[in-house]
Amino acid sequence: MQTQTPSAVYLDQYKPTPYLVSHIDLLIVLHPQKTHIESQLDVVRRTDAHGPLVLDGEGLVLESIEIDGEVLSEADYAYANNQLQIHAPPATAFKLKITQYCNPQDNTALSGLYLSNGTYCTQMEAEGFRRFAFMYDRPDIMATYTVRIEAPKSLPIILSNGNVLTHGNCDDEALHYVQWHDPHPKPTYLFALVVGDLACVNDSFTTGEGRNVSLGIYVEKGKQDRCAWAMECLKASMRWDEERFGLSYDLDVFNIVAVSDFNMGAMENKGLNIFNDKYILARPDTATDTDYINIERIIAHEYFHNWTGNRITCRDWFQLCLKEGLTVFRDQEFTADLRSRGVKRIEDVKTLRARQFPEDQGPLAHAVRPSSYIEINNFYTPTIYEKGAEICRMLHTLLGEPTFRNAIDLFFERHDGEAATLEEFLKCMADASGRNLSQFSKWYEVAGTPVVTVNSEYDADSKKFKLRLSQHTPDTPQQINKPALNIPISLALLARDGTHLGLHPQENEVIADGLFEFNSSTTTLTFPNIAERPLLSINRNFSAPVILRSDVSEDDLLLQMAIDNDSFNRWEAAQASAMRLFTEAYNGRSTNVAKFAQGLVATLSDETLDNAFKALMLQLPGEAEITVAMGSGVDAHRIHACRANVLYEISRIMLDKLLGLLQNSSNTGPYSADPKNTGWRSLRLAALALLSFSETSVALGLAHMEFMNAANMTMELGSISSVLQVKNEQVDQMLAAFYQRHSDDHLLVDKWFMLQAARANSALDIEVLINHPDFTFKTPNRVYALIGSFTASNLQAFHASDGTGYQILGESIVTLNAVNPQVAARMANAFRSWGRYDEARKTHSCAAMEKILNHRGLSNDVYEIISRTLNG
Repeated sequence: MQTQTPSAVYLDQYKPTPYLVSHIDLLIVLHPQKTHIESQLDVVRRTDAHGPLVLDGEGLVLESIEIDGEVLSEADYAYANNQLQIHAPPATAFKLKITQYCNPQDNTALSGLYLSNGTYCTQMEAEGFRRFAFMYDRPDIMATYTVRIEAPKSLPIILSNGNVLTHGNCDDEALHYVQWHDPHPKPTYLFALVVGDLACVNDSFTTGEGRNVSLGIYVEKGKQDRCAWAMECLKASMRWDEERFGLSYDLDVFNIVAVSDFNMGAMENKGLNIFNDKYILARPDTATDTDYINIERIIAHEYFHNWTGNRITCRDWFQLCLKEGLTVFRDQEFTADLRSRGVKRIEDVKTLRARQFPEDQGPLAHAVRPSSYIEINNFYTPTIYEKGAEICRMLHTLLGEPTFRNAIDLFFERHDGEAATLEEFLKCMADASGRNLSQFSKWYEVAGTPVVTVNSEYDADSKKFKLRLSQHTPDTPQQINKPALNIPISLALLARDGTHLGLHPQENEVIADGLFEFNSSTTTLTFPNIAERPLLSINRNFSAPVILRSDVSEDDLLLQMAIDNDSFNRWEAAQASAMRLFTEAYNGRSTNVAKFAQGLVATLSDETLDNAFKALMLQLPGEAEITVAMGSGVDAHRIHACRANVLYEISRIMLDKLLGLLQNSSNTGPYSADPKNTGWRSLRLAALALLSFSETSVALGLAHMEFMNAANMTMELGSISSVLQVKNEQVDQMLAAFYQRHSDDHLLVDKWFMLQAARANSALDIEVLINHPDFTFKTPNRVYALIGSFTASNLQAFHASDGTGYQILGESIVTLNAVNPQVAARMANAFRSWGRYDEARKTHSCAAMEKILNHRGLSNDVYEIISRTLNG
C-alpha cells in the first residue's frame, strides 16, 4: 500500500545542474551477484553555481569515493533516498572516482545491468544508469566515455559504445578485457554494454563519405541463419538516411545485439543497438510477413536515432517526443519509400486510432509534451510516438518537402552534440520557412484528439457549394477550454465520375494545392461554379490527426469507395460505411449490407489496385473501434454478437467472390517479403477470415489445408488466425499441432500464447494458461503475448459481465509489480477504457483497480497509471 503519494516532476521546474560531467572512465568487472564498477568523472562546477554535488543512485552498494586521489571520509558524503550527496566538492574542475557494486542476477526489472540467459545486458533508458553507477542520470548531461570491461573468458563477446581501443588478457588469467571509446558526447541513457557467449553475423557498409563501417549482429548460437533479413534492413536504412536526409554514420563499428528478455522493442544506444530478439530473428518458416515488416521498420527506427536522438538528444524527458516523434516520422517515410505509400499511410492511421486515440479520449490523456509525470517510463506512450510523428508530418505537409529538409539541416547545424528542446526544433522550422508557428506549437501542449465537424450545402441555382467547418478539442483530465489549433486539411471536390473540380473558394480563404489551413473555431468555404453537387474528399491522406464528423450520405460513401483516387479516403469511406452498419445493428435497427458488400466485390475486382490495399479494405472495424464509436454504457458481448452478424451477411453476399479468390489463386514460388508477395498473402488470409463468418465448414477446410501445406510461417499462423473466432474442435487441433511443432522456439511459443489468449472463452482459460509450464512473468514478451493479447484482442472475455477478466488482470499486475514494474504498468493501461462500459462492468473494474492500489509495496509505475485511470 502506498503510504504517501509519490512526488511528481514538473516541466516548469527544470533547472540545469550546478556541475557538469564532460568525460567518464569506467572499469567494469562483471560478476553475477557483485559486479564491480569503478567510475571516474571529469567534473566542473558551473559559473556562479554553489552547493553540494548530488548524483543519482538506486540499489547500489557504495565502497569508496575519491576526489583528485584523496579518499573521502563518511562525514564528507551521504547516500540515502536514492541520492549520493557530496557535501563540499572543490570549487573548480576535479576528478571524482566512485567504486560501487550492483547485482545483475537479481535484476528482474530489466533496467540497468541484468542477466538474460547468461548474457550481461543493459537497458538505461530512461533512468536505468542509476541502478548501475552513481551519476547525473538525466539527458542534459552529455559526456564522452572510455570503458574497460573485464569478463570471464567463457564470455568471449564484450561490446560497448563507440570503437575498440584495446583488448587482451587480464592479470587474472580467467578474465579478458576490451576497452571501448565513444568520441561522441552522450547522456547516460545511451550507454550500453553486452557481454556473453554469442554468435555474430558480419557485414560492412561504405558510407557516402567513404567511411568503411563494420556491421555485426549478435544472437544466441544456432540462430545466425535468422539474421540475413535484419542485416539487409540495416544496410537499407543506412543507405536511405544518406539519400533522403544526407545523414551518414559516424563511427567505424555498428553493432546490434538480440536478447530475449527486454522491456522494449529495441534501444538506440550509440553504436550498440540492443533489440528484443523478436525484432531481429526471421526466417520464412519462423517469422510472418508482419514480423519481417516490423523488423524492417524497427531496425530503421533505431538506426535513424543515431542522428535524431543521439547526436541531438532531448534536454529533459518532457522533450521525449522531440526524438521519438521525429524518428517515428522518419521510419514511416522509410517504409513508404520502400513499399506502398498509400498502404503504409492506412496502416499508420490504423495504429494511431487503435492505440493513441483511445489514450487521448480516456483518463490517461496527456499532451505530446506533458507538463508533469511521476514515473517517466509511463510516458513512452502512443501519444509521444505516434501522435508526435503526426505532428512532424503536419509540419512536413505545411512546409513542403524541400523546406522541411532545409529545416532539419538547420536543426543539425545549430544543435549537433546538444540536448535540445521543442522550442529550438520549432524555431528551426520557423526560420527555414519564414512562418510563424506559434499557433501550430499548441499541438504539443494540448491533450486530446480534435474533432472537426463538416457540414456541406449545395445550391443548384447559384452553382455554389459551401463547407462549414468547426473544430473542438474535448476536455481531458487537467485540461479544459482548449484553443483552436492550426489544422492542415487536404481536400478535393470530385465530380460523380471522379474528375477533380477546381478549388477556387470565394472570400479570403486560401487553399493552395488542395491544402486548407483551418486555424479558427469555425469557418465557411464557398466554392462557386460547381455544376452539380460534388463528392467531398476531405482530410486526404489523413493530413491531420483529427476525428472527422461530416454529413456525408451513405450513397456518397459508397461512391467514394469506388472512385476516390486518394487511397486513404477510399479506405476511410469503406470503414465509415461499415461502422454505420455495426452501430445500427447494435442499436437494434435493421441494416442493408447489400450495397456495401457489392462495393467490396467491386474493389476486389479492380485490377488497378494492389492486393495489400484490397486486404485492408476487407479488414473492417474491430470491436474496440466499435466500442469507441458507441460512446458509453457499452455491452461488450452485444458488440461481439452484432459485429459477427453483420460480417455474416457481408460474407454471404460476397461468397462467390471470396471463394473464387481463395480457390483460383496460388503462389508456389520461394518466399519473399517484398510488397507483391506480402500483399498476395495478406489478401488471401483476409478473404479466408471474412469467409469464416458465413461458410464456417468451408473456411475451416481451407484453413486446415493451408495449415498442413504451409510453406512459410505467414500462412501457417495466418491459417489459424483467420478461423480463430470459430468455436470448433478442428481449430483446437490446429493450435495443438502448432504448439507441438514449435514448442522449442520461444518466439513461436509466444505466438501460440497470443492465439490462445485471443480465443479464450473466459478468464478461467487465461488462468490455466498462466499455470502452463511455458508461461513466466519474468519474460516481458510472454506477458505481452498472454495478458496483453487477452485484454486487447478478446474484449468479450476480458469485459465479462461477472468481472473475472478484470480480476485476472488485477492479480497479474500485482504479481508483475514485484517482478518488473514497467511491464506491470503497461498491463495496467488495459483498464483505461473502463468508463465506456455499463454500470456492472464499471463496478467490477473499479473494484479490481482499488484492490491494486491497496497492495502493499506498489511501485510508482503502477500507482501512477491506476490512480490516474481510477480518478480520471
